[in-house]
Amino acid sequence: MPKIKTHRGAAKRFKKTATGKIKGYHAFHSHILGKKTAKRKRNLRKATIISASDTKRLSRLLP
Repeated sequence: MPKIKTHRGAAKRFKKTATGKIKGYHAFHSHILGKKTAKRKRNLRKATIISASDTKRLSRLLP
């Protein structure tokens, strides 16, 4: 059985935590920032834990 290759695009965007959860960054922080509040933009900078439904898909890309 061959080794499973890591999806390099996903590897650059997501990291696995020690407990096996997947950490990534928020969407909606690249453009159209004028109408968003400072508090909202500040919170979008921080990393977040990816939802359980997306974790199932990403776990295949990040063996």
